[in-house]
Amino acid sequence: MIIYNQPIPGGLNEVSILLIQQAICYMEAHILEDINYTEVAKSVHMSSYHFHRTFSFITGMTANEYIRKRRLALAARELQTTNISVIAAAYKYGYESPESFSKAFSRFHGSTPKQAKQKGTKLHLFNPLVIKISLEGGSIMDYRIEHREGQRFLALVKSFPNEIINDDSDHSIPDFWTECSEKNLIAPMKLLPVEGKRDVYGLCAPARINETHFNYGIGILIDEDTDPANLDQFIKSGYSIWETEPADYAVFKCFGSNGDCLGETWGKFFKEFIPQTGYQQTDDTDYEIYFEKGEQGLFCELWVPVSQKP
Repeated sequence: MIIYNQPIPGGLNEVSILLIQQAICYMEAHILEDINYTEVAKSVHMSSYHFHRTFSFITGMTANEYIRKRRLALAARELQTTNISVIAAAYKYGYESPESFSKAFSRFHGSTPKQAKQKGTKLHLFNPLVIKISLEGGSIMDYRIEHREGQRFLALVKSFPNEIINDDSDHSIPDFWTECSEKNLIAPMKLLPVEGKRDVYGLCAPARINETHFNYGIGILIDEDTDPANLDQFIKSGYSIWETEPADYAVFKCFGSNGDCLGETWGKFFKEFIPQTGYQQTDDTDYEIYFEKGEQGLFCELWVPVSQKP
């Protein structure tokens, strides 16, 4: 059970949380079918990107991980209480072969499927999640709302699968930063803006419905001081132009020595900011700003596009 322990003014702002509970019910009803988080997102009319991110922050796991753990828990119970064979259990619970089932089963339970059929074998229980909203307490989160007209960036862009969002074990995006830095692709780009404006942006595009990947870019802001001739040279070398639409942004300062503070801020955005305010995230680019001259201890600023809920 997850107790969502934040104030929900007027009963309006709990909608996204209740949608996650509906998604959990959908997964439970279709647990033995060929489903993943994209189908679940459709069932609650959310984009796969926003569903994946919201589910992960609220529950601490991805929807695909939840489905996998529930299936392995159910498989263990059936193996121990019925005469089902290991092969039949493997196919029933969505595995392509008994071998892949046995590996996944052993990693989760610490015992093989064959051992699970024996009395006395220790197995892991993983019950269905239930999200309950509690109106107890609250917390303080500093933020400001900023408006920006359409912006243009010069960026190094790469596509990533939605599954990596909020996966603490995945280092794909940090590795992308490291790769670009080691290839000396970021430093020359930073020299395009005039001194004092050489901030670096981490740009994250939302995934649309039916899309399995999202784009992430490392870039600089293009403004009236940017030399078009130099810009063209970068574009010819494989850099891209990234454009955003006019939007309002909720802005949060992330203090810390590494990216952990950024993940914590995203967690607070979904668990504190969304429930406590009349805002919702929109399907626009969110970004981090890594300042050329930032205040002491500031890792970056997180800018999340938002709108007032109707």
